[in-house]
Amino acid sequence: MTSQLDRGLSLYKMSRLFTHAFSGQGFLNFIGNEFGHPDWVELPSPSNNDNFQFARRQFHLADNQQMRYKYLNRFDRSVNKTEERFGWLKSNQAEVTRTHEGDKVMVFERAGLIFVFNFHPTKSYPDYKIPVRQCGSYKIMLDTDDHCFGGHKRNQANV
Repeated sequence: MTSQLDRGLSLYKMSRLFTHAFSGQGFLNFIGNEFGHPDWVELPSPSNNDNFQFARRQFHLADNQQMRYKYLNRFDRSVNKTEERFGWLKSNQAEVTRTHEGDKVMVFERAGLIFVFNFHPTKSYPDYKIPVRQCGSYKIMLDTDDHCFGGHKRNQANV
């Protein structure tokens, strides 16, 4: 996998989770976005000579084990299951607890969860300090960098 593709997949997953968890009380997903559908949909019309070429969704791509769409599809499913479990869309608005432009890190809390996003293109921070309301051990509930989502598994499960 090229570094550009790897970075693109990482940003796609992070931006989807960020939007889902930080938004208000709903999340609108268009058909095909859950697995990164590669084409646009254009219905037949006089402007395209009634062409049906792009009037379809290629759902089979998400099931193809030779392609990376499966990772995005798995991730989307996991985001939805995690939200169902913790209910952040029904909770109060997210509270930003840390932003650091230089580190490209943003942290917020919502529904009793701490969301930590590292948008830096090259740096990982294994011992990054973030503010928390309660001292103790924490467990990663959803990791965009998990192997099952096409990531590199650079994060510890318990911190």
